Amino acid sequence: MAIESIDEVAKRLAESVPQGLRSMKDDLEKNFQSVLRAGLGRLDLVTREEFEVQEAVLARTRQKLEALEGRLISIETAKATSKKRKTRKKKAKAKKM
Repeated sequence: MAIESIDEVAKRLAESVPQGLRSMKDDLEKNFQSVLRAGLGRLDLVTREEFEVQEAVLARTRQKLEALEGRLISIETAKATSKKRKTRKKKAKAKKM
């Protein structure tokens, strides 16, 4: 979260305090800011840019995986077809004998 956003949230929180506590508005606002920064600092957050980079990496990885799956299916199909042909040839030779 941008520092400006934290400052804005802290300001809104300080303004929402009951009228009797408004004399401590500046202190409350500073305390709210530090609490918000500390709380957000403990979270495992990433920037939008980091998120988008990882999203692009994931998309490329997904494309490669789909391509590899397609190749694997082709290889397995070719292998199965080859086995069937060999089996037929063996059966044909056995009948001739």
